[in-house]
Amino acid sequence: MSFHPNAVQQRARVASALLFAGFVLLLGAFFRTQVLQNARYVLASEENRLREIPLPAPRGIIYDRNGKVIAENLPGYSISLLARNEDSLRTTMRRIGELVPVTAEQVGSALRRYRRDRTRPTVLFGDAPFELVSILEERRVEYPGLIIQSAPKRHYPDGPAVSALVGYTGEISDVELGQVPFADYKAGQQVGKDGIERQYESRLRGREGVRFVEVDSRGRVVRENAREDLLPEAPAPVYTNIDLDLQRFVAEIFGDSLIGGVVAMEPRSGEVLALFSAPTFDPNRFIGGIPRSYWDELQQDPRRPLYNKAIKGTYPPGSIWKLATAIAAMENGLVDIDDHMAAPCTGGYQYGNRYFRCWDKKGHGDVTLAEAIEHSCDVYFYQLGLKIGLQRLIAGGIRLGARERSGIDLPSEVRPLYPTDPPKKYYDERFGSQGWSNAVTLNLSIGQGENSQTVVNMARFYTALATDGQAARPEIVRGQAERQRLFTLTDVQLKGIQDALTNVVGRGTAAGSRLQGIAVAGKTGTAQNAQDATADHAWFVGYAPAGEPRIVVAVMLEFGLHGSRAARIATKIMEFHLKQRVVAMPLVDGE
Repeated sequence: MSFHPNAVQQRARVASALLFAGFVLLLGAFFRTQVLQNARYVLASEENRLREIPLPAPRGIIYDRNGKVIAENLPGYSISLLARNEDSLRTTMRRIGELVPVTAEQVGSALRRYRRDRTRPTVLFGDAPFELVSILEERRVEYPGLIIQSAPKRHYPDGPAVSALVGYTGEISDVELGQVPFADYKAGQQVGKDGIERQYESRLRGREGVRFVEVDSRGRVVRENAREDLLPEAPAPVYTNIDLDLQRFVAEIFGDSLIGGVVAMEPRSGEVLALFSAPTFDPNRFIGGIPRSYWDELQQDPRRPLYNKAIKGTYPPGSIWKLATAIAAMENGLVDIDDHMAAPCTGGYQYGNRYFRCWDKKGHGDVTLAEAIEHSCDVYFYQLGLKIGLQRLIAGGIRLGARERSGIDLPSEVRPLYPTDPPKKYYDERFGSQGWSNAVTLNLSIGQGENSQTVVNMARFYTALATDGQAARPEIVRGQAERQRLFTLTDVQLKGIQDALTNVVGRGTAAGSRLQGIAVAGKTGTAQNAQDATADHAWFVGYAPAGEPRIVVAVMLEFGLHGSRAARIATKIMEFHLKQRVVAMPLVDGE
């Protein structure tokens, strides 16, 4: 086949043009890749070659009011794995299980972490014991992708003594990861779970750092410190109002036998000096994952150690609520501090077809309001409640905060239980229109019936009695004092109430709790227990010194039998805080 010379020349020119265009396109592609998009491909290469290893940040240290440590960080270890898939993760866990015991729960936790976030190393052991770290360090070459690094470990030097207020930390849950406050958190990170740790999570959380390692195509670590680390940042410490020495003293008093709650406050500022719930638990056991045996022990304990009795427990206040009844009567102009009731106390009071007993079967005789407070005469307050009337009695309690949380800066505070206004609607819905009578007034007037209060809320109420009718909001972490007026009495009326409270400890139902050289004011309470009619709850709420209060203490003992027992504990707490010596006196059981 022959070609004309012109045709061959034409085809050569076309081929040359095509080749030239191809070279231009290739050169353009090379220029774009090597020059214009250089940073992009360098980054992709780095991402394939380098892996980010999170460096956990230490949490903020928590101090008491005197600079003593409540929560700190200790050196610990974590073991993670750069897993290619679930199979490789299971295989690694199985091989580690040949060296040390590994539970099915630990394997399951690791798999859940891997499924939540596959871009981060999967934490196998968040709080690895030193023995495990030593064993695995010796065999690092046998475990590709294994990351062993130091990690700050939360520690509470006084453990059980502070658990009710400090709470504890733990691994963030799937539920929390879906909540707005934790939008920027990652699986495997530690967060506050209760107490101060949770309430002030945003302040206690540090900024996580990053360490870079070089890996091969199979994800195995071939070089450590491939780039300069981004170091974690610790947050500023948090200072509380807690007096750690007083907190320890309260824990020592309760020991292992008593059940209940304590709140100690400065009456004007609301600074919480101590907050305790008994029995307690050790928050250090929760770090890195609570052992199943310890968790079962806490859950099965009938004394409910995980239930914060100071801010969550609601109990009938009993006679400590009589001050609320007295205030309601005084504000309505129905009684004065020296007034008597129509019927003297003979040990009980007949109302309709029911006989309402006084705690003292012998009776108190014809007493004034001041004497009724001093000796906790039920009969006097039965009649006073009827004189006030159910609606005004309930409205007065609501004004005093009977249905409100105290506002303490701790999570999960429970709202007290108290009737709503108007009372008829409340009781009709609760018992039916024919299922109740005005006899409920008598129970409410002495702190029984449909009235259950928290220890912290009663402490708040008594800060108003200790001062000028304004209650202080309980405050754990230092802030700005907030006060709310609960009632308005004349100076003479308030002085009469305060003198009566002083006489309760001086010669009344808490006389066995007197302190040498310190005038203490307060009120005992013995409240019926719905769980066990033979074991009443014991209350005492008071303040000292009576003339110039510097501390308010509320003590509630489950199954404590007599308010005088709670009073003995409360006055010891006051004495310790005020640095005075207690004179041992015999316990006088009374209301």
